[in-house]
Amino acid sequence: MSLRIAFMGTPEFSVPVLSELIGAGHEVVAVYSQPPRKAGRGMTEQPSPVHRFAESHGLAVRVPVSLKSPEEQQAFADLHLDVAVVVAYGLILPKQILDAPRLGCLNLHASLLPRWRGAAPIQRAIMAGDSETGVMVMQMDVGLDTGPVLLAEHVPIAPTSTAGSLHDELSQVGASLMVRALAALERGSLQATPQPEEGVTYARKIEKEEARIDWSRSARELDCHIRGLTPFPGAFFEADSTRIKILRATPDAGKGKPGEILSLDGGITISCGDGALKITEAQRAGKGPMSAVDLLRGFPLKKGERLA
Repeated sequence: MSLRIAFMGTPEFSVPVLSELIGAGHEVVAVYSQPPRKAGRGMTEQPSPVHRFAESHGLAVRVPVSLKSPEEQQAFADLHLDVAVVVAYGLILPKQILDAPRLGCLNLHASLLPRWRGAAPIQRAIMAGDSETGVMVMQMDVGLDTGPVLLAEHVPIAPTSTAGSLHDELSQVGASLMVRALAALERGSLQATPQPEEGVTYARKIEKEEARIDWSRSARELDCHIRGLTPFPGAFFEADSTRIKILRATPDAGKGKPGEILSLDGGITISCGDGALKITEAQRAGKGPMSAVDLLRGFPLKKGERLA
């Protein structure tokens, strides 16, 4: 038995879920995504990854700026849905939208709720030094990621995980989880578990100013900070008025004043508030990624120099 579904999503993270729904034989009658945005050197309007994928599979795509108007809400109700599947859509769903599908709206969220509700759960989990995260299918309500949990999958965060690698892993795990949730929904065997009131944290949107490295923090904290901001927006420091983005680094032995360059042997080792950090891959503004050794050939840093 297939379900009559509207899929609502925008970024690359959402695409595997839509792909799995199609593969499972569900009837995806409409795909909602955010409107095209101007991007690239020519600043031409670019459809979202979900939009492009849906069109390539012959699915009808809708890109409303808002779902608050009576006209949009009626158009959604006229789809006569069994369920709506929402994955990083980016628009608020009014109660009229939430109530329209026969079985409601299911959301896939990339954290172990109630930890890391909000916009940037993958980045915040790594930046906080969490040892695990996961994906959860939740019955949506009018709150921000507050609905009861229907199904969950735990995923460990490896010491080398970046926001990029964890994003890809959770996207694939989440796609499988959503298909399982819909199968259980068809059977009537899904059990809703209210989220606990304790342990709530919010994954606020990543701000540009957070990307600047503060060398007074410990090496372990900075390691988590860098990995949580890789590949975007990328943690950086400045030397000789040049911005250098750190792509790969590991905590290392060493002691000095925060920001002091301790060694240039096989990388750039910089003292932190506690311990040191060895940078092995970096990127200068306007240049491509390169090893720290190659960076030093064209941009000489000096041992003993102290970075702000």
